[in-house]
Amino acid sequence: MRPAFPFPSIFAAIAVAFALSACSFFAPYSIDIRQGNYIDESMLAQLKPGMTREQVRFALGSPLVTDAFHSDRWDYIYRFKPGNSSKAEQRAVSVFFVNDKLDRVEGDIAPPDGKEVTEPQVRVVEVPSAKK
Repeated sequence: MRPAFPFPSIFAAIAVAFALSACSFFAPYSIDIRQGNYIDESMLAQLKPGMTREQVRFALGSPLVTDAFHSDRWDYIYRFKPGNSSKAEQRAVSVFFVNDKLDRVEGDIAPPDGKEVTEPQVRVVEVPSAKK
């Protein structure tokens, strides 16, 4: 005698359908990835020509890249990749010293006066949350 309801075969078909739909319709959660030194316009506004290396390090933090062959240049690089996108945004600021004093700043973040560096093509601005 055959059962009226073929439970194992229907259960297996439903399980296979759910497994296949999970693979094709849902993407896994991806976190935002932030790498490097985050530098904004207010941090650059603190820099003045003639500052020492220690003063620059206090204002901007430790550089991400220091070149052994060019010790008078510090590079601050920041990369942001949103978890829901494959497009990453990158910013870079280079600080140059002459005789261990700040000479100039180059990069793709403009200070408030806009004189020393060029405007970026892609710009990320993070706004801090309001504290109450």
